[in-house]
Amino acid sequence: MVSTGSLKGRLLVATPPLVDENFDRTVVLLLEHGPEGALGVVLNRPDERPVGEPLDRWAPFLSEPQVYFGGGPVETDAVIGLGRRRSSDPTELVVEVVDRVGTVDLSADPLEVVSSLEALRLFQGYAGWGARQLEGELRAGAWIVADFSWHDAFGPDPADLWREVLRRQGGRTAWLANYPDDVTVN
Repeated sequence: MVSTGSLKGRLLVATPPLVDENFDRTVVLLLEHGPEGALGVVLNRPDERPVGEPLDRWAPFLSEPQVYFGGGPVETDAVIGLGRRRSSDPTELVVEVVDRVGTVDLSADPLEVVSSLEALRLFQGYAGWGARQLEGELRAGAWIVADFSWHDAFGPDPADLWREVLRRQGGRTAWLANYPDDVTVN
């Protein structure tokens, strides 16, 4: 069933097998969702490349692994900082999405921001949907909508996040976590 309200701050978990290789076995945190469309970042695609110029000043403050994450196939030259504030006190440098997690102003001096953060990741690119596009994909069964836990965005083992989120859904949805990588060898 497709929600009629905003899914901002919720997770989209790709159902297997999702034909689009950009999103196969991904977990996306929706940063925005409304009548004009949706925008999110893929949480479980760490890159092997360390953070370099011009954002290398942020590198010492990143959560492990201290690399860029592939946030999605749109605008891959753009970088989105995602952080979790230590307290619920608002700040202009971190725009909250959900549960003290929000986008970080990467043009700011890191030293002005990091003292208020307990976790930080950098995402190259993002996932984007036009008006009603995401709702169509939800109706088609391409995504499972799940609740977000801040650990989803900053956990030490992002490679297992897809299975982890599916398992915590319980019931038949949890069974999907055991879906084989290659069904032809099952």
